[in-house]
Amino acid sequence: MKKFLTLIAAGLVAATAVFAGEFPDISISEVKKLAKSHQAVIIDVNGSESYAKGHVPGALDFSSIEGKLAASLPADKNALIVAYCGGPKCSAYQAAAKAAQKLGYKNVKHMSAGISGWMQAGEKTEKVASAK
Repeated sequence: MKKFLTLIAAGLVAATAVFAGEFPDISISEVKKLAKSHQAVIIDVNGSESYAKGHVPGALDFSSIEGKLAASLPADKNALIVAYCGGPKCSAYQAAAKAAQKLGYKNVKHMSAGISGWMQAGEKTEKVASAK
């Protein structure tokens, strides 16, 4: 029975690791500190309409920089890059994370809570002022 439970536990850990993706997760509290200190490049991968309605303060809109991502990232390939999208089940963040990784960035993380988790945690968002 003990071996059976161990096998089930190992399977759950493996399934969680696969679901979590290839990029390490980073918490909302860590991202909040990084946003305040400007010690990471944070990329919102929710689309420009969602970005305009509210994003993590200081985050870049991936939709508007996708073709020129290299110019938007620091020269230091060890710089921390954080990508996020809608929430834990959203995988859109991978577009930005993989693009940064392809450019040679080695410290790419994923805020799996996404913008929905950010707002549920009561964190403030930035909005894009509409042009009139």
